[in-house]
Amino acid sequence: MLASFTLEEEALSGLTGIDWRQLGIAYGAPYFLAALCFYAAALSLGNRQKAARIWYFMGAVAGFPCVFLVDFEPGWWRDLSAGEGAVAGAAAGAVLLGIAVWELCRSPKPKPKPVAAADIPADAQVIVMAQPTEAAITKPKKPTRRHVPAAIARQRAHFAAEGRKMMARQRRH
Repeated sequence: MLASFTLEEEALSGLTGIDWRQLGIAYGAPYFLAALCFYAAALSLGNRQKAARIWYFMGAVAGFPCVFLVDFEPGWWRDLSAGEGAVAGAAAGAVLLGIAVWELCRSPKPKPKPVAAADIPADAQVIVMAQPTEAAITKPKKPTRRHVPAAIARQRAHFAAEGRKMMARQRRH
């Protein structure tokens, strides 16, 4: 809508016939609802809940009134106007984000279970591989000393000395 106003010869001529209150009620409320639904979808997606799909779909449906702001003429896809291109791009983006939400909500595939020796037929060829040892898998880490700034070292030494003094006083009493 903003693009169509800026592309007209007289930019303010299109603004005179708009009832801004009706525009806010008719189109502002669905967009607010869409924003809330998309927010709920993002929260659900962060928690790996399947409800993210439903929230995203409801947000996309609530944001649908923008289609009614643009007049789609027959054969609009051959020669797109600014509004038609914006709505088509937003719809394509919504579809792509919907696919991403769908894929992110899927549960991971279960890992295959190890095959027991009793399940292997007697005539099957079995290749035995050596299991890596625990030491080969995890190498012991060398203890590393991190450099502590001098001011922090002095402060720690001061706190340790104060603690020793306090313990000595408590032992005397």
